Amino acid sequence: MTNYVLKSAAALGLLLLTAFAPPPRKITVYLIGDSTMSIKETKAYPETGWGMPFVYFFDETVTVDNRAQNGRSTKSFVAENRWQPVAEGLREGDYVFIQFGHNDEVPTKRSYTPEADYKNYLIRFIAETRAKKASPVLITPVARRKFDAAGKVEGTHNVYSEIVRVTAREQQVPLIDLDRESQAMLQQFGVENSKLLFNQVVPGEHPNYPDGKEDNTHFNELGARKMAEIVLADIRALKLELATRIVQRTAAKTVDPQAR
Repeated sequence: MTNYVLKSAAALGLLLLTAFAPPPRKITVYLIGDSTMSIKETKAYPETGWGMPFVYFFDETVTVDNRAQNGRSTKSFVAENRWQPVAEGLREGDYVFIQFGHNDEVPTKRSYTPEADYKNYLIRFIAETRAKKASPVLITPVARRKFDAAGKVEGTHNVYSEIVRVTAREQQVPLIDLDRESQAMLQQFGVENSKLLFNQVVPGEHPNYPDGKEDNTHFNELGARKMAEIVLADIRALKLELATRIVQRTAAKTVDPQAR
């Protein structure tokens, strides 16, 4: 009888603690990166950055602030004063998801960032994020759609993706290897079906692209969601605190039409 009373009291105490526990603190998840992540203007539709569907995966305690911009590299993101407001606005518990590389790696672009500088900018983002007791997450650049003659997907970010991986290990930062994982997804879809993930339209199909569009870098709505789902799965796999704030959707109940 005594044990039963003690167990009941303990259970009641736990219930009271749970009932009066403060709600999780509201946080902001900042996305910094390039066009594959960014919010698109209406005139670009159906082009969609993966950061757009990403916002819908979280509960009301999370605000996703997508600062990614088309055509930006680590260098130009800093040079244009886009990083500094993020660093200044960070609060304890926030996250910064960092995905660059598409524009850093192209020598003919003004945004070109040599390999050593690319790494240094990543380290800067990490250090300044941590200084505010926020959490950096490094993401390798998402894959382009490129297949060889045998139908095997080819990497186009090999050097810069490896820099991200090395930096993540050295700085002990969570890594989402979106390059490798998105390549695997493209391989699964195959040469033809993978086109369904990208901003590809035939002439006359969409008023934004009257002459059609064959884009193997930027996603449509389906592709963006698939990439966002990869990131979401990795947030869970990495066991980030952010994973506890993912919306838990319950399956709809089947109603028996004979039940009254």
